Amino acid sequence: MPVVARRELEKIKADFGFESTTDEGLAGQDLSGKTALVTGGTSGIGWETARALAAAGAHVVITARAATKADEAIGTLREAVPASLFDFVVLELASPASVRDAAKDILARFPAINILINNAGVMTTPFGRTADGFETQFGTNHIAG
Repeated sequence: MPVVARRELEKIKADFGFESTTDEGLAGQDLSGKTALVTGGTSGIGWETARALAAAGAHVVITARAATKADEAIGTLREAVPASLFDFVVLELASPASVRDAAKDILARFPAINILINNAGVMTTPFGRTADGFETQFGTNHIAG
């Protein structure tokens, strides 16, 4: 690793740790005019990431398996960051057809994605198969994701 990159990495390690918050990570950042896409933005880390990006000024697009789930999440995001712009795209990662449809939707609706947070995924699922026959975790996280 080049010396400059190593120094930057050490500075980041010194500034942030396991107790750091998303707001600390984005402190001083102005993301106005940027569009951020957060997969799995309806709950947990994805929701918090979407909230923090919006608080820094980004137009945030979240993905969700169902429009109703996205609407609920956007409602709570708007409560948390009232002056922000949120949108959603329906995306089911267990379905390559849904991934293709979501990609077409994103390309048609948003001129650019400046920030991409690939947060969505599954783990420790019971054995099952995607619509295309892949084992659920592998198909969701690696084939479609």
